[in-house]
Parts: sequence; structure tokens; C-alpha cells
Amino acid sequence: MEEERKYEVGADFALPDLSAAVPPGGRVCELPELTLTATYLDTADLRLARAGVSLRHRRGDDLPWTVKLPADSPGVRHEISRPGRRKSPPADLVELVAVFARGADLVPAAVVRTVRRRHEVRDDADRVLVEVADDAVSVLDGKRVRATFREIEVERKAGDGALLDAVEARLTEAGAVAGEFVPKHVRALGPAAAGAPDLVPPGDLPEQPSAGDVVTAAIRRGVARLVAHDPLVRLRAPVGDDDTAVHQMRVACRRLRSDLRTFGPLVRKDWARPLRDELKWLAAVLGGARDAEVLRDRLRRTANADPVSPVDPAAVDRIDRVLADRQAAALAAVDEALRTERYLALVEGLVDAARAPRLTGRADGPATEVLPRLVARPWHRLTDGEEGADGAADLDPDAPDERWHAVRINGKRARYAVDAVAPVVGGGAPKLARALGKVQNLLGEHQDAAVAAQTWLAIAAQRPSDHELAVTAGRLVERERASIRAVRAAFPDTWGRAARGRRVAWLR
Repeated sequence: MEEERKYEVGADFALPDLSAAVPPGGRVCELPELTLTATYLDTADLRLARAGVSLRHRRGDDLPWTVKLPADSPGVRHEISRPGRRKSPPADLVELVAVFARGADLVPAAVVRTVRRRHEVRDDADRVLVEVADDAVSVLDGKRVRATFREIEVERKAGDGALLDAVEARLTEAGAVAGEFVPKHVRALGPAAAGAPDLVPPGDLPEQPSAGDVVTAAIRRGVARLVAHDPLVRLRAPVGDDDTAVHQMRVACRRLRSDLRTFGPLVRKDWARPLRDELKWLAAVLGGARDAEVLRDRLRRTANADPVSPVDPAAVDRIDRVLADRQAAALAAVDEALRTERYLALVEGLVDAARAPRLTGRADGPATEVLPRLVARPWHRLTDGEEGADGAADLDPDAPDERWHAVRINGKRARYAVDAVAPVVGGGAPKLARALGKVQNLLGEHQDAAVAAQTWLAIAAQRPSDHELAVTAGRLVERERASIRAVRAAFPDTWGRAARGRRVAWLR
């Protein structure tokens, strides 16, 4: 992760004394001047730049090829660098921007030469806390200088936000102007590079939205989630302490499919059906990798659940090796899928869907009148069941695991539907959305435990002569079944809180 702040300065700006920002025992260290020449690749219509993404080769760096991807906060970006020749961008970096280029050729779009004067703020252990770069930038057109500008970059290293603020205070006192974070190549390319991205963001709903406005926003959120996590899946990057990019991308597929189903009367069937089919394919590919990572995490937690009665760690390791092999194969299948023309065509279709979803005439109706009736359908499938099976309202505590899983699937669809409309319909909808989240977490634990128990037994059955493995698998299964019993005992109260009258009155 790279965190930077940029400041506009004039040609006569003098870098101030930064010693006042230095922590006790630290110092400011001046480094040798550098000349860096960067060539940025992009599509002819600057898809990368407009999406906040860059792929460059910079002469003067130890690792000359770099991709930068936007993160959640302004000025914070994912930075990935590789070695390589100037005319041969590394294949893995090209793949990282594939979801933004969507098959269009990458060609040189801008050449920027920077004369950089650097100062480092170091602490009493000589760690670099912040680097301050005074950059004189020339935009090149062949050998001709087409434009020049100067800027200050402050990059966080081992320091904290307070130190960045202290450095900023010194710079602004000296005349530097803090503003919107604009990368050098965007400034070099001009207004076209600062234009709207191809992927339309959700934006804010109007004061009195139509049903179509809400559906459009839901589609845009889902597509944005999928696109944002594509490079992180390829990087195998975590997205939180307990989350992964594979999971988030799979959730994006599932939510989009669910939204297109729930709001089916508001979208053209001949348009939505192919999208749902392709999203189902992608979710299945991601599902193999997600299931393996869930099982590996659960294996360790289940094995360590009772420190007083530990299970054989060597046997646990043997189970984990099986799961690791499965995960590696599943991730390889994900990589292969993301390289296909089929996937790029899906992304193109999703970007088009976010730009202009194909809505029916019913979508013109007021959201508060149209949407509750549509959300009521998945809600009633959840509460009452379907095809003669029990719903959540009368779920048999002794029902097979498969029945509980079916309720979980219906619960997920209902939760997604309520989530999509809650900000608009108001009333008890936001509380119902939160309560359904708790129901879903409980049913998710039930399903994870059931699948884990089956997996431990299946792995042991493949090695009948490994008696320690058989005993360990049996003990793990008993712990998983204990988790299932705990979920079933807790479910009635959790469900009862979700189905309270005021929370669901708007659905009737």
C-alpha cells in the first residue's frame, strides 16, 4: 500500500525547514537528486487513467514496471512493481489491469520526466517515517518538452497520520497548496484522462427515486465491487483481517444475480438472463477457491477450540495439506477463468449494465410503492418455504442439514433484497436488514460446520490405514456437530427478533 499527499507549488517555492515536524531524537536527511523518466501505457480512450489506474515503466527505478490501483481512501493506492525491459511489460502486471482495459490494446500514452529532490524524516532508530519529494516535472512529446509543472509529494513510510499532518502544516505555511490527489500522468494527459470512468459509480439517489433508480444503484454497486476485487484476487491480496478478495468477488456475483432475480419485473428478461447465467459460472469458479480457504481456516479453529483436549497436530497438518492442494488447484482455475475471452465479455456486459440497465416500464413507478411488493416474494419464500418444505418460521430443529441449507439460501436472497431497498423504503426495513444479517451469519455457521464435518470424514476415508487421521477426523466431526446443535438452539430467538411485526409490516 502506498499513501501519498500531493501539493501544488510554484517555480519559486522554497522547501521549508522540516525539523519542527521531526519526532524527538530524529532527523531530516537529504538524499541525492534523481532523474526519472516514466512511460505510461493506456488504451486509446484512456480507460486506465479514467479509472484511477496506471501501468508505467520508469527508467531510474530498481523495479521499473509498476501498476498502481485505487484503494478505499484518497491518496492511498496498491502499488505492485516488477523488473522487466521497457518494451515488454510483465504479463502479470498487464493482467492486473485487464478488468479495466477489457481487451483493448495498451499503448504508450504519456512520457513524463521528473527531476526529484528528496528529503527523509527519520526517527531516533533511523527508520524512514516520511519521504518528501520535490518534483520538477516535464511532459515530453518525443524530445520536445510540451509542458512543465512542479509538485511536492509526501509519502508515508513507517510514520503515522499525525506526522503527515505536521509535515503538511510546514508545507502549507510556506505556500504549498493542498488539493485533490491527481497523479502526474493524469495532469500530463489533460482533461481526457480526468474524465468519467467507463464504470458508472452508484451515486446518490434522487429525493423521490423511482424503482428503476434503486435497481440501477444496486447493479452499479455490485459491478463496482466485482471490478474492484478482480486485481486483488489475482494478487491473492487480503482485504481485511477476516476477509479475502475471492470472497468479496464471489459475493458481488451472488448479489448481482439475486438483485436481477428479485427485481426481475423491472428489467428485461432477455437482457438479464444471460448476465445471470454468466455470473453463475463465475461464482462457481470462485466458489471452489472460497470453499477451500474457508475449510482451511475452519480446520485450525476447530482443532484449537479446546486447548485442554488437543487433537493430534500432525494429523491436522495432513488434512491441511489436502486442503492446500485443493486450494492451489482452485486458485489456478480462477486465474485461468479470468484470462478467458468469456470473462472479458462478462465484464464488458457488466460495465454496460452499470451504464444503462435495460429497464421495463414498471421501473418508472415510485420506489416506495413498487419495491416492497417485489421484496415480499423472497421474504415469503424464506418464512413460509417452498415446494412443501418448511420455511424459517417453522423450521424443524431435527431437519436434515440440507433443509437448513435451503433456508440459508432463501435467507441470503431475502437479505440481499432488503439491503437493496432499505435506504429508500425506510420504516422497519433497515432494522430488518441488520436482523437478517444476524440470521444469515447463524445459518452460515451451520452450513460451514456441516460441510466441514463431511470433509473431515471424506479425507480420512481416503486413507483407511492412517488410524491417527481417522481418530482426529472423528474428533473434529464431533466438534462440528456441537456447533450445529448450538446454531439450531439459538436460531428460534434470532429468527424471532428478525420477524418482529414492526420490522416486516412494510412487506405486507
